[in-house]
Amino acid sequence: MWNLFCCLSDCSVHCSASTVKQKIVMKVQFSSEKRRTEAFKIAAGFKGVSDVSVDADKDQVIVIGVGIDSVCLANSLRNKLGYAQISSVEEVKKKDEEKKPEVIPIQWTPSYIQYPVHCDVGYW
Repeated sequence: MWNLFCCLSDCSVHCSASTVKQKIVMKVQFSSEKRRTEAFKIAAGFKGVSDVSVDADKDQVIVIGVGIDSVCLANSLRNKLGYAQISSVEEVKKKDEEKKPEVIPIQWTPSYIQYPVHCDVGYW
């Protein structure tokens, strides 16, 4: 219990410094629905978490948020569930920051050419 308290107190110090939105993928062993629910509750209870999803087929907990301490999250899951491993931590980029193909406008020329009118008929 003391390790969990120490971890949570350290987490509040580290969370205030980071302003980057992160996606953390944790590998956890699920043996029942109860363990999935516990993992979900632990991950959702952390400061800065905006989205939590549990992928039972791959035994993964996916956490998205700002300023989350991944080591602290892993320790909390490990204390409650017995096994937790950090698979990946990556920055979540906004859709606006993704590269869009540059659009170059095409200048169309008219499809006809204007010629001077020649009138060979002489009405004078």
